Parts: sequence; C-alpha cells; structure tokens
Amino acid sequence: MSGAIIRRHSGWVRVTHWLSAAAFLLLLVSGIAILLALPNLYWGETGALGAPALIELPLPVNLEQTGWGRNLHFLAAWVLVIAGGVYLLIGMISGHIRHDLVPAPDQVQPAHLAQEISDHLRLRPARGDEARRYNALQKLSYLVVVLLLFPVMVLSGLTMSPGFTTAFPELFTLFGGRHSARTIHFLAGCLLTLFLIVHVAQVFIGGAWNLTRSMITGRYVLPPERGR
Repeated sequence: MSGAIIRRHSGWVRVTHWLSAAAFLLLLVSGIAILLALPNLYWGETGALGAPALIELPLPVNLEQTGWGRNLHFLAAWVLVIAGGVYLLIGMISGHIRHDLVPAPDQVQPAHLAQEISDHLRLRPARGDEARRYNALQKLSYLVVVLLLFPVMVLSGLTMSPGFTTAFPELFTLFGGRHSARTIHFLAGCLLTLFLIVHVAQVFIGGAWNLTRSMITGRYVLPPERGR
C-alpha cells in the first residue's frame, strides 16, 4: 500500500554501494591529478607531450600532483575492486542481479518503456506499488555500469600497470596498447561520472531523504499514488 514502509535494500547492498561511491569519488579526484601530468590521450603503445594526440584536453600540465594522485588512485582502486567483487559475487549467488536488475517482462513492453521515458522527461518519479522496484531504465543503466563500465575501468587501469601486464600481457592485446587502455579508461570514467550526475539528480527528483534513508537503513516509504 502507498505510504507503507518496506525494506528496499539489503545490508550488503548498502555497504558495497557506499564503499563503491566513496572509492569512485577518490578515484575521480586522484585521476584528475594524474591526468594533469599528461592531458593528452593517444592510441596504441606510445604517446608523449608534443606528439600527435588522439584527444587533446584543454588542461594545464602539472607534474606536482602526480605523486599523491597515483598513491590515492591505487588505494581507492582496490577498495572499489573489493567492494565491486563482493557485490557481484553475492548478487549472483542471492539472485539480486537476476531479480532486481534484469528488467521484468512487463517492463520491456514498448508501451511501458514509452511511458517510463515520458515520465523521466517530465521529471515524474515512480509512485505507489511501481516504486517497489527499479524501473526499466534504472535497471538497464545499473547493468551497464556493473557489468560493463566498472569491469572496463578496472581492466584498463590494470593494463597501465607494468607489474600487472608483465604477468598478464594479454591485456595489451585486449586494449590495443598501454595508451589505448589509458584513453579507454578516461572515456569509461567520463561515462561513469555522467551516470553519477544523473543518478544524484534522480535521487533529488524522487525524494532525496526517502531514497537516501533507504540506502542507509534499508527502510523506504512508498510514495502515494498520484492524485491521492
């Protein structure tokens, strides 16, 4: 019933969510510091300041931030890998990914998808019983983030590690070279940052206190149906 308090997120989902969010913010800050040392992106195995670049970013060159940036980036990356690995493992074993992230058959019907897109464009969040589950657009975006963007970020980041590629040179073949991996890493990071911005905006649109509380305590109050 509308107005009822339901349990929306399991404890392990909440913990891994906040650990991943904190790690990603640290990766974003430290990644910018690292990027300032070489604000150009290349394709292949070689690339340096003054060489033709695939993408030239309008950023100043600053070599003084690289040291702390690399250390923080390395630490935050492992926090993200561990939290993400735990989420995927428990998510697959418990059925969370299959039941909660894969769109239900009724959600992929053209009429339902069209209504969801219309509601999003008009900034109208789900209400009543429909708010018990993620909508199809949420589910699809979460699947892309969890199963595609985060793995690409992790693997492309490891490809830039000489120690790791010594043990697993296949990563060079997978990404086409160290600088190709750096470019893919940057682009995946941009997409994840865009997802974060939209995600936070949707939280405010859907009720910041109710949604944030549900991700802290697990308790979520179902919004009343429209017109009530």
